[in-house]
Parts: sequence; C-alpha cells; structure tokens
Amino acid sequence: MPKILMLDCKQEISSFNPLPSEYSNFHVIRGDRMLDHRGLNTEVAGALAIFDGRGDVEVIPTIAARAGSAGLLSAAGWAKLSGEILEAVAARADEADAVYASMHGAMGAEGELDPEGFLLTEVRRMIGPDTPLVLSLDLHGICTDRMLRQIDGLTLYHTYPHVDFADTGARAARLLLRLLDGEVRPVIARVVMPALVRGDELVTATGCYGDLIRECQRIERDDTALAAGIMIGNPFTDVPELCSQVLVTCDGDAETARAEALRLAAEFWPQRHRMQGKLIALDRAIAQARTMRGPVIFTDAADATSSGATGDSNAIVKALRAAGYPGRVLAQIVDPAAAAAAHAAGVGATIRTTLGGAMDPARYPPMEVEAQVRLLSDGQARLETMGTPLDAGPSAVLAFANFTIVVLSRTVSLFDRALYYSNGCNPRDFDLTVVKSPHTEFHMYDAWVEKNFNIDAPGATSADLPSLGHTICARPMFPMEPDATFTPEAVLYARSGG
Repeated sequence: MPKILMLDCKQEISSFNPLPSEYSNFHVIRGDRMLDHRGLNTEVAGALAIFDGRGDVEVIPTIAARAGSAGLLSAAGWAKLSGEILEAVAARADEADAVYASMHGAMGAEGELDPEGFLLTEVRRMIGPDTPLVLSLDLHGICTDRMLRQIDGLTLYHTYPHVDFADTGARAARLLLRLLDGEVRPVIARVVMPALVRGDELVTATGCYGDLIRECQRIERDDTALAAGIMIGNPFTDVPELCSQVLVTCDGDAETARAEALRLAAEFWPQRHRMQGKLIALDRAIAQARTMRGPVIFTDAADATSSGATGDSNAIVKALRAAGYPGRVLAQIVDPAAAAAAHAAGVGATIRTTLGGAMDPARYPPMEVEAQVRLLSDGQARLETMGTPLDAGPSAVLAFANFTIVVLSRTVSLFDRALYYSNGCNPRDFDLTVVKSPHTEFHMYDAWVEKNFNIDAPGATSADLPSLGHTICARPMFPMEPDATFTPEAVLYARSGG
C-alpha cells in the first residue's frame, strides 16, 4: 500500500513589525495528532479526506507547526523549528512513496528569507528525485524559484477572505494521487509581475482579482490545467522574490501552461492600479460616523495581526476619545501588562493602566485610562472559519466612558469575531467596532453595518505600501515605483517528464 508523508508549516510575517517572533509562537503537533485535523476547514483536513476516501493509500503524519502572523522569526527560533521539522520528516522519509506539504509561503527568518524553500530542498534531498512532492500555498505567499525546483505540483487558495483551506488541500491531494498513479506529468509555468497589491478589489467574491481567479478555476475545471492560481504575495514580507505571480500547471503540455500563464498575467497587470487600498483619513471617518444612525466598522488594516502586525495599536481609540465620539465603541488591543493588571485587580475593580504600544511604542505611545474590569478570561477561542484554536493568553474586558476594550496578552489572528464572542462581546451591541483585519467574511460585519471605513492609520501592515520602506524586494516594484514596467516572460518547471 503506497504511503504518503504529510507535513505542515505555516507562518506569515511582516518585516515591518519591530518585535521578532520566536519558536514559542508556534503550535507544534507531531505524528498521529495531525489526524485531529479531520473535520476541520484546514488544508491538512482536506487532504486527509481525499486520502481516506481512496482506501488504498496510507498516510504518514509527521509534524504540523503553525504560528499566527508576527514579526521576522529569530535565528534561534528558526534553527529550533527547522531542526524539529526536518528531524520528524527524516524519521519517516524512507517509507514515503509521495509527500504532501502544506505551507503558507510568506515566512521569513533571520538569516533565511526563504524558509519554505529551504525546507522543501531538504525534504527533496531526503526523498530523492523521483518521489512525487505536491505543495499547497496561501495566495498571499511568495513561491520562489527554489521552491518550484523541488516540487512536482502545487495548488493555491482561490478565495479571499480565505474560506477554501480544506478545498485547497483536497485539490493538492487529488493531484498527488494522480502523480502517484502515473496518470500525469506536470509542467508548471510561472510569470512574475513587479506589482504589490492591496484593497477591496482583492475580495474574490466582488473584486476584479476574483474575476481572474475564476478564470483560474475555469481552466482547472475544464481540464485545460491541472492547477492554476495567481499569488499576490504578502506585501509586508520584504524578501528578495516578493511579487505577484501567475502559476499554471498542465499535464505535459508546456505550451499551454506558458500561454495560459502569460494570458492571465497580461490581464492582471493593467488592473494593478485598481488593486490598491482606498484609505480614509481618521478624522474624516470619525466626523462621518458620528452623523450615521446605523452601526459602523473602522477597519484598522494597518494593525492587522493576521498580516503580521503587533495588534497593539491604540491610534483609533485614542482619536475617537479625543474627538468626543459619542457612540458605544468596541475594540481589541494586545497589551499583556494591562491584561495582567486586570487579572490582579479582579472583576468589578477599577484600575489605572495604559493601553497600546506594548510592542510598538514608537508608533503607538501608550494611552492612560481609568477603566473598570468587566470580565476576565483565559483567551481561548476557535476561529469561526477554520475551527482551529486561538490562544490569546490571559484576557480582560475593560470599560471606560463609552469604550469597551478586549485586552489580549498575545497576538493572534483577529480576522473574525472569535475573540469578541469568547469575551462576552457582540459587535451588534455597539455603534462602532474596530476590526484589525483588512477584510472579513461578508456576513460577519459588512452585511449589517451602515458603513465599513478603511482607516488610514499607522502600522506594520498599512495599505499605503510606499510608506512602509521596503529594502530587500526587487525594484522597481509598483506602487513604490509608479512607472514600473512589465515584460511578460514565463519560466517552466518540470520534474516528471513534462
């Protein structure tokens, strides 16, 4: 019975976050504990469902290491993490007839700016040149030349906000089984575009980017391609191969792969101007919000923890208080000292503390408050979309004047309502809710608010990309250089006789 080795390693970083991430940021599970993903909306779960359905293959679960988005991984953290991953794979590599790797693509570590490429190179060395290896990636990842030289095929997310985690893993598993059965000989065409993009046009249900993704899905479904996708990178991961890119995989047909990749790139490039963040000044947004009857959202994408920011921005709360905004405000902030003070005082106590600037005080000078402790929690929750656990550490709900603040001890993804709900707060009960994510699923907020304001605020993940200060990625790069040009060129990769 053929054996399929499975591994998982995922983190997304912002190079502009001043706080390095460490090994302790990662939740690591080993061996059969990976099988606990069954039934979740994760890539590993999607792949397991396909492998389980075949019945004539056996899986070898090795290791899954996942961390929330954060700053650059320290050299020590990377050495420990990579060592453990490769040790786990090496222990079972001789048994593997095929390998499925679930990764993100926007990792970065001190001394290794292509962690996924390094891991895949080492895995390939262990399994030899002929063992099929298929990869799945986030569309916000950076797929490098080194990565592509190690793999036989890959699948990418097709949705943003992301909901197709399991589907992406399932597509990867199907492709890997076809490789294992000798049915296909993949050839991958890659077209790199010197553009970084952001903004509402990237929402795949409604934006122009989604129109192009549906073309990728169409050529997968009509068998023109084995797999297709457009990666837009994570603009905040400043690494040498940061870019947008088209990746099309065909069955032994290099010319079709090349032609389709070039076609999609030619359609993407002219729309790069539309795919930029449309921001509103904070003072203007406050002035408009105070005249509106319905609830509103203030999107703080500049402090998006799911994109690699610190989560300790107090910029919006501070401005709302200074402006005398009268409505009920709900917000989240990462501030371990304030959370600890609340736990020490207990529910019902009034404490004097500061909020904000716990990790990035240069951007967010701490704000003094006198607040009542309304609720205390352990910070445990589960993401609405994926069902995977969140651990925000000791958490508290602090209230002062018209503000209710959920204070967290650890930076975790805030792209849904999980940490609001688990701390007893329902955004529908407030006039203004701060959301630290560039986008959320439509039903979570946009379906019922009067307006979602995309705020121009400081932060490590600001959509004002030229303001961030990239120093490593290839230049010229749009929009940092508005006159950047694009000469379409497809590079082909094939390991299986394509």
